[in-house]
Amino acid sequence: MKPQLSIVVPMYNESANIGSFYERVTRVLEGTGYSYEIICVNDGSRDNTLELLKELRRKDTRVKIIDLSRNFGKEVAMTAGLDFAAGEAVIPIDADLQDPPELIPQLIDKWQEGYDVVYATRLRREGESGLKKLTAHLFYRLIRRLTPIDIPADTGDFRLMSRQVVDALRLLRERHRFMKGLFSWVGFSQAGVPYLRDPRHAGRSKFNYWKLWNFAIEGITSFSFLPLQVFTYLGFFIASAAFLFALYLIGDKFINGNPVPGYPSLMVTILFFGGIQLITLGVIGEYIGRIYNESKRRPLYLVRDAIGFDYQSARWNRREV
Repeated sequence: MKPQLSIVVPMYNESANIGSFYERVTRVLEGTGYSYEIICVNDGSRDNTLELLKELRRKDTRVKIIDLSRNFGKEVAMTAGLDFAAGEAVIPIDADLQDPPELIPQLIDKWQEGYDVVYATRLRREGESGLKKLTAHLFYRLIRRLTPIDIPADTGDFRLMSRQVVDALRLLRERHRFMKGLFSWVGFSQAGVPYLRDPRHAGRSKFNYWKLWNFAIEGITSFSFLPLQVFTYLGFFIASAAFLFALYLIGDKFINGNPVPGYPSLMVTILFFGGIQLITLGVIGEYIGRIYNESKRRPLYLVRDAIGFDYQSARWNRREV
């Protein structure tokens, strides 16, 4: 019998959080009255995350495990969980308990009202540095301006999605996956639920500032061509300004007989335009690199083991990864 709710939990070195997460999420799910499954995706953990998950599975068969062959990253691990989820509603959530499982009943209530996607919007982020809060705030507002897709601000992956939405997401197999954008791209009726984000229960975040920077670039380049368009307009503006300046120099030479400006101004101009050209090539390279990766058509992930899934379901999903 298929469960009504599927909880998808990407995990990478989360051994310190598994016990507390399981206790809180099961307590909440039992109170909803819905049948459920908890799909834990082990994303190549190097600690004993997999062993602890197997212990939970022996105690509770509603816990199911997808063991990926290596670390593929959170976005792909979440995709694997969505591929295997069988519930009528699917809820991705992190194991670090920053997103409180106690919010799930509110997500379900909105779903019962007829919404296909119910996302959780952060009113406050506890346990994070001021710099991280500021950069996250700026990023969400920047990407909303850069893309034609309405991506909700201050909203992560924690949300409820109907079966129809999950089936639509399973059709999207691009390798460079910015899931927050994909959740919005598929459309359907969406509503938000505000909440206060808690500090991480245990351990340290796997996202440093370098990874967050790359994540931001991933999101922008996945859903916007504006960076390329900006440099097109910038090139046109610089070329026009250079043409006008050349006319000025020619006129000044004939009228006043002034010599051509000297070496310092020439070097500054050359270095400035050289920098602009390198930045432009870098932006073009980001898009070309993504085209190259997509053209290889490799599977998004490889599954070492799928524990708790029936044979037909696991085989079908392996064929589609």
